[in-house]
Amino acid sequence: MKGKTLAWTMIAVVVALAAMFLVRLHVHRPPSIRRSIPIEGAVIRRDADTRKELPIENVTVTASDGVVSATTQSDAAGYFKLDLQRQVWSGQPIVVHFRHPDYEPYDLNLQAGRLVIDESLHVVAMVPLPESPKGAPGAKESVVSNIRVRYTINSRTQSNVGSAVKTFQVVNQGNVPCVKHQLCSPDKKWKASRGSATLDAGQDNTFGNVRASCIAGPCPFTKIDDSGFKNGGRYITVSAIDWSNTATFLLEAEVFHTAISSNVRESYPVIFGRALNFTLPPTQEGVSLEGEIDGAPMVFPLGPDLYLSWATCTARTSQGSDQTTVYRCELKPGYRF
Repeated sequence: MKGKTLAWTMIAVVVALAAMFLVRLHVHRPPSIRRSIPIEGAVIRRDADTRKELPIENVTVTASDGVVSATTQSDAAGYFKLDLQRQVWSGQPIVVHFRHPDYEPYDLNLQAGRLVIDESLHVVAMVPLPESPKGAPGAKESVVSNIRVRYTINSRTQSNVGSAVKTFQVVNQGNVPCVKHQLCSPDKKWKASRGSATLDAGQDNTFGNVRASCIAGPCPFTKIDDSGFKNGGRYITVSAIDWSNTATFLLEAEVFHTAISSNVRESYPVIFGRALNFTLPPTQEGVSLEGEIDGAPMVFPLGPDLYLSWATCTARTSQGSDQTTVYRCELKPGYRF
């Protein structure tokens, strides 16, 4: 009896020690285990007028808890996102630094916790630095006025330039029983024959409104295959089978010429403060700004580098399905609207 009691006591001690070990293992996890903390938001310019809170591009965003850090830059829309790989059980506070040469430094303190992840969208408004005066004191600023945006839209146009007609025959003898391995009628009873015709619309032309029909002979005992012309195109082919006497078929189509047409269009930008904003469709080409500098009319091609002598421009593509391009041009020192 004492032996059984001793055995059960030893088992209980072993279970208790094992439980204590598992609890300690759960509480004191290895510090090398890490988790990803997403930090996402947008950087804008601080202004009392919300219409002038423009997005800021190329802001260096650095998140750190004193041990590990992650860095990224804001895009043309001011958007940023980074993932900080920190220790699971770290209780160190997270500080996000925002730095740009034209703005005052900004530090964002995030809520820190061992099991808490702050998934808020952080909108950071940075204060612009005072612009350093250029030129002689009291120098007159050049006036930019009457700004218009000119661009070209290229589109494909099709014009009907004629039609095409072709006939062909399928020669066959009716009432001939079908033999294995021969082309036969749909019910596999009578021997059949096949015939076809092809048309070429020519360079830069396509066929449309294609029609094929049986016009002579035992048409009820024929079948037309439209797979070679139902989608149009430069080349079209029609084929038919006939399981009675010889039949005649007609192929007709309209010919369309494809050309590229260019249309020059104009739009007017919206001006808030020292920045003008405008949007253009994704098919635009040859963007330029027309306006006046101190009353003198001028044309300023924007070019792929978005360079203007009197403004700094950026462009970004919207996230909608229309893929609109959003432009923003901010005046350089020495100019005003």
